[in-house]
Amino acid sequence: MSRLNGQVAFVTGAGRGIGRAMALAFASEGAIVGVADIDGATAKATVGEIETSSGTARAFPIDVSRREDVLRAVDQLVSEFGRLDIVANNAIVFRREPVAEIREETVSRMIDVGLKSLIWTAQAALRHMDPERGGVIINNTSPAAELGVPRSTVYSAIKGGVSSLTRSLAVEFGPRKIRVNAVCPGTVPTPGARAMNNNDDALYESRRQRCPLGRNGTPEDIASAAVFLASAEAAYISAAILRIDGGTTVNGGA
Repeated sequence: MSRLNGQVAFVTGAGRGIGRAMALAFASEGAIVGVADIDGATAKATVGEIETSSGTARAFPIDVSRREDVLRAVDQLVSEFGRLDIVANNAIVFRREPVAEIREETVSRMIDVGLKSLIWTAQAALRHMDPERGGVIINNTSPAAELGVPRSTVYSAIKGGVSSLTRSLAVEFGPRKIRVNAVCPGTVPTPGARAMNNNDDALYESRRQRCPLGRNGTPEDIASAAVFLASAEAAYISAAILRIDGGTTVNGGA
């Protein structure tokens, strides 16, 4: 039997990259998936891929920084399918720039999407996850939460907040049988990540060379870990920050 058979998942930032891979992986394990992304076209494309493989999914073209949008989308998903079991938070706005060039609107937007949205999905989880059956929240943090990364000050601070929030929610939500964990990907050269790094092949090659396993990660590497954390196999795992980086972080950088 599929590990997530009959469960319902809500995945943010699921139009592309790691979020898309998580949505596809959850669906392949039997889950019904709510695919949330500010880009409606990519959300619908992910739903199309799931449906092509005989899965069930719904697209939610929303701005996850808006509390009312998140709560309404999850309400709609639960209204149709009757339950909520998994929330996976992947949405992020990432700008790399020196501190001297950072503008207020950039900071506000990055925090709204990368941190505040996790509070809104947590509220949705409390509203809809069955108090007897429980559920799972999976956040997406980064080695940048612990390492010094030039030109990534705001992003690093946000991911530090995500890691801290993960631990706090795990304690607060534990009595409700809601497990809260985070995946911590190393270098995963998704199209979005590559664009933010100016498609710098030399950068990704240097990171590959620093990785003890000799390769950069893939979205599927992260999605596989998320499926494990969402499954009954991880029933006693909560407040964990699961590093998925091939050993790179302990070998001198992310």
